[in-house]
This record gives sequence, structure tokens and C-alpha cells, in this order.
Amino acid sequence: MSTLKVSIIQTHQYWEDKKANLDHFSSKLEGLYNQTDLVLLPEMFDTAFSMNVENADNWIGSASVEFLKNHCRKGNYSIFTSLMIQDSGAFYNRGVFVFPDGRIVFYDKRKLFTLAKEDEVFTCGEDRKIVEFKNWKFNLNICYDLRFPELMRNEVKDDVFEYDIQLVVANWPERRAEHWKSLLKARAIENQCFVVACNRIGTDAKGLTYSGDSIVLDALGLGTFLGDEQTVTYELEKSQLIQIRKELPFLKDK
Repeated sequence: MSTLKVSIIQTHQYWEDKKANLDHFSSKLEGLYNQTDLVLLPEMFDTAFSMNVENADNWIGSASVEFLKNHCRKGNYSIFTSLMIQDSGAFYNRGVFVFPDGRIVFYDKRKLFTLAKEDEVFTCGEDRKIVEFKNWKFNLNICYDLRFPELMRNEVKDDVFEYDIQLVVANWPERRAEHWKSLLKARAIENQCFVVACNRIGTDAKGLTYSGDSIVLDALGLGTFLGDEQTVTYELEKSQLIQIRKELPFLKDK
């Protein structure tokens, strides 16, 4: 059965400073060249969680997207993260799954964070996105999406599951860290999938602190939350997932 190497870069971000963030992530991404299959960076990796759309990249010709594509090509891995994008006159918190060959599948955040007035600035996405890579299927999600289980519900038909792994990138503050931890575990258990979640650390310009708590959870909801700044690589085994689903056919009973 196939093995997938997944790396999480849990780190601080520079507020609305693209050059500083790109330089910061560049050295970390270079350290993963030819060492992993998939890398997750926090939400809005190049600006932090800002509502200032003056920092938005145009979708066509985005320098930050080109930055990701360049590292994927050189590192022979994929990246999933999000960034602020302007497209056809609207602004999006857009998730991008970038393949080693430069192809991109994008996912626009469906649940915008009203407490931060994200809904007043960005346009919400409408579509669920499932990406296939290295014989694994990924469900793409961004931060606040995590609170809405109906968005992330796995489906099984004729013993075939819609996806194997939920990916979540976030800027989720420490004050609600227990929500983050509980919701991630619930999403893994109820959907019988791996969950790979990447959150930032540090303090942003609004005074919000972030404790990270990034994690890889198996389909039983088991895993260890990360603290401090670190890059960690995990090996996920498809055989383990298949065995859990076989022994505990809960989703089929739905």
C-alpha cells in the first residue's frame, strides 16, 4: 500500500510583509527539497490573516503563486496553503494546491469569519474541492471551515470513500485552541480519514496570539499537537486507513 510523506511548517508570519514572508518560508521550503511529498503552510502565508485587500495578488501572474510553483518544481513536492487573491473584480481567501509540475487546483474558502468581518471583504467560495495526488484523495479546507461538519462530510459508495485526507490551513488564535483541537479530532473520527492541519504561531498586528497546535490525526482521532516553531514530516500509511475503515464500518451505516 502507498505511503505518503506530509510536512507541516508551523511558524510565525510577518504582518502584511510579503517579501519578509517569502524569504522566511523560502529557507524552510528549501530544507524539504526531495524529502517529502506534500507541504502545508499556514493560512494567508504571505500576509498573515489580514483584511487589507491592497495586499491581494492578481490571480493571473501572482508573484506568490509563482513562488510556490518554483519551490514545488525544485523540491519535487506539492504545497497546500492560502493567500489573498483578486480575481474578476472580487477578492478571495484562496487555497491553492500546487503540484510539482506547476499545475494548480484552487479552493475558495467557503465559510468566511464574520467575527473578523472577513465576509465584508472577501467573496465566499461555493464548491467543495477534492484533489488526487500520488493515489491519495484530499479534501481542501481553510480555518473557519472546520466549524461546519456538513462542509467536510465524507461519503462512501460501493466501499469507495470520497477522500482519504482532510487538509486544513489556518490562523486560529490561542484563545480558542481547545475548540481547534476538539473539532479536528471530531472531523477525523466522524469522516474516518486522516486530518493534516497547519496553524501559525506568534502574535499578529492585532495583538492576537497563536499557539500553533498543528497536527496529523489518524482516522481514530489520534495524534500529537505541535508546540513552538518547527517543521515536522510524517509518514501516512494507506493500509492503516483501509484497516480502520474495514474494522469499524461506521460511515457505511450512515
